[in-house]
Amino acid sequence: MLTIEDLGILRSVDETDDGLLVTITPTYSGCPAMEAIRADLLAAFRDAGRDDVRVEFVLAPAWTTDWMSDEGKRKLEEFGIAPPQPRPRDGVVALTLSLRCPQCGSPDTRELSRFGSTACKSLWVCNSCAEPFDHFKAI
Repeated sequence: MLTIEDLGILRSVDETDDGLLVTITPTYSGCPAMEAIRADLLAAFRDAGRDDVRVEFVLAPAWTTDWMSDEGKRKLEEFGIAPPQPRPRDGVVALTLSLRCPQCGSPDTRELSRFGSTACKSLWVCNSCAEPFDHFKAI
């Protein structure tokens, strides 16, 4: 559904003297998906004939939802996950009172839980169509 480039976690792919170096940043430091992503990257490169690939994690600067592509946000919404809202640039912390339901488009929604299926998502429900949905938090 989403590529690591869409998600904004792919930082760089560089040819080095001893092979290829892929640098990725987790969405948060404890993200349990990073080892699976590393294994998938190594397998994909191996299938393409490259066995000289290293995948490194970089924590600084910290990942932000601003790094997600517009295409990635569109794909999230098509899959039924409310994409993150833009972060304020002036340091103000935004309070999300309502989200547009990715199923029916209604703004009549409410947060059920600050944490959803992963720590980077919250769980919401639409009061119009009664469908639950994840919201990718703006970080």
